[in-house]
Amino acid sequence: MLRSVAIKKHTLKVLFKKYSTSTVQTVSITDPNFQLPKNSTILSGIQPTGTFHLGNYFGAIKSWHDLNTIVKSSNSEDNNQLYFFVADLHSLTVPQDYEALRKQRIEAFASIIACGIDPQQSTVYYQSNIPEIASLQWVLSCFTSMGYLNRMTQWKSKANLKDNANVSDNNALGKVKLGLFGYPVLMASDVLALRATHVPVGQDQSQHLELTREVAESFNKTVQSPFFELPNTLLTPTKKILSLKNPEKKMSKSDKEPLSKIFITDTKDEIVKKFKKATTDSVDGKITFDPIGRPGISNLISILAAATNESLERVTKSVEDLSKQDLKLLVAEKVIQELDEPARKYYELINNSEYLDKLSKEGAEKARIVANKTLKDVMKLVGMGHY
Repeated sequence: MLRSVAIKKHTLKVLFKKYSTSTVQTVSITDPNFQLPKNSTILSGIQPTGTFHLGNYFGAIKSWHDLNTIVKSSNSEDNNQLYFFVADLHSLTVPQDYEALRKQRIEAFASIIACGIDPQQSTVYYQSNIPEIASLQWVLSCFTSMGYLNRMTQWKSKANLKDNANVSDNNALGKVKLGLFGYPVLMASDVLALRATHVPVGQDQSQHLELTREVAESFNKTVQSPFFELPNTLLTPTKKILSLKNPEKKMSKSDKEPLSKIFITDTKDEIVKKFKKATTDSVDGKITFDPIGRPGISNLISILAAATNESLERVTKSVEDLSKQDLKLLVAEKVIQELDEPARKYYELINNSEYLDKLSKEGAEKARIVANKTLKDVMKLVGMGHY
């Protein structure tokens, strides 16, 4: 979830003329023309599945690092804010091993910092340490249509239901917990509590931002106040990293095949071994990028492009005359270089629990200042006098 940039609408029209002026903007932060307007707020989160693998790293965290770099190099008077969090409350929507979850939360937090997110520049926190978010969720749930939630797709996929499943079906009612059905409202609360108005997400999460806007509009109309600025969706290009052993599916920590995934903490020998064993194909001739016909080869090219910050076209051209084995070794070499610093930092952090605890508390304190003010103002608007 797994990620917002607060950008006023009139500013967007000036800076992103080449993009649609709708609420969905496709902007690459690696584009030399990309700029952050003053007073921008960037917010994104990731679920606590433990130490990051390449899918986490190239799919989201590297973009966070790039955003962190952009803001760090901008003028202090620009007043741009960065919020990155471990979405641990979201993890409760599906069955968990709670002792394992306790460990995975810490590993995910350490991974964020290790992958280049400066805790002095960015506010990094555990979602569960901001109680105002859960309180705001309750208020917003009172402005959210059951029909809209019923049309959402993720609760169906997580409950292993068909796309046309309906919450009124007995089968769906028996499988779906209230938290899973309503967790898009929690996502809306993540965004609105921190007053974020532009949220970078992958295509599969854009539906949740539509609901966030719907809820914000419903709230504003009901309380007759333009309190929430409607958040825009920022669809940022992400690298979809697939399993090394089964390139028909995404790389996943839950995959029981150890050779299917690369962790940021893997040793050089482990990385080389896993890439050598990666599934390719029996096609002869030049190396080509063909996700449908040659998913294994295409996955290796995608990983190489991500590790070298090159376009798929440029990378494909540069490796077309390599053998498959040489391609695997080249990808391993570049990934080792890319993960060298994150791995070193991760081990330093994971072995210093006091420092990690200090960072998480500092991040939560900063985030709570904003979230608490939002909640107080919301409570006043809905008639809660004690706020």
